Amino acid sequence: HAVIGGEGPPLLLVHGWPQTWYQYRLVMPALARDFEVIAVDQRGIGLSDKPHDGYDIGTLADDMVALMDSLGHQRFALVGFDTGMFIAYALAADHPDRLDRLVVGEAFVPGVSPSPPLFVPGPLNERLWHLAFNRLAMVNEDLVRGREDIFFGAEYAAWAGTPLPEEVVKYYIDRLASDPEALRGSFELYRALDTDFAQSEQRKSRRLTMPVLVIGGAQSVGEDVANTMKLVADDVQSVVIPGSGHWIAEEAPEEMLSALRDFLAPYQDGSAAAADRGPHAGATS
Repeated sequence: HAVIGGEGPPLLLVHGWPQTWYQYRLVMPALARDFEVIAVDQRGIGLSDKPHDGYDIGTLADDMVALMDSLGHQRFALVGFDTGMFIAYALAADHPDRLDRLVVGEAFVPGVSPSPPLFVPGPLNERLWHLAFNRLAMVNEDLVRGREDIFFGAEYAAWAGTPLPEEVVKYYIDRLASDPEALRGSFELYRALDTDFAQSEQRKSRRLTMPVLVIGGAQSVGEDVANTMKLVADDVQSVVIPGSGHWIAEEAPEEMLSALRDFLAPYQDGSAAAADRGPHAGATS
């Protein structure tokens, strides 16, 4: 499932956990003035199908490529936050010829970022404990089912710089509580992390050469993600948004838009110039 609108070069938006395409609703109208915006629900999430396998980030990246193929887009720019960053990194490493520019933020790179220790200070534990919990085979679903408001509500609160409106948090939680398959699907990416770690051993040998922008919230990960991306990418820029927590597209949409416009301007301008030249530009006879 994807929500599509606007005209211009294609821009794919991949959400994080425990969200859906709706995460980008506040920035999509402005972006659609300059781009064809494609905001997708990941496999297992929202209105997308929820199979029982295929949640490693290599397969999820292939899902994105298949979507863009179906829309007729050979090259595109990509934005991925939180678990969307996992997928965005895999796509950039596995299909570098498909991406013009890459924007990521608010996550780690599976198999690249150093793993946090088991015991961390209490405030950090409030934010990180779900990483291990979400990977469990079944007990997480049993514990959370019927208590979605407690579990997911705590996640939204712990990571916020400015708390999201209650009705927005309720929107996300209601959809996760609406169907046991929705709850299962929300955990499946985490259950595939062992596969991701193994895949990343191969990806680390393929450095990213496209321009990369990393956006962090000052009340969340700040510059940490940019430092991680420099381990795997050659051309990394970073923006830290003051006052924002983890939910940047919803906490600081105008600041996020400003960063995206500046970074994506060469992509937009280059696509427009190519369109002006026409399909036979550069051909000789």
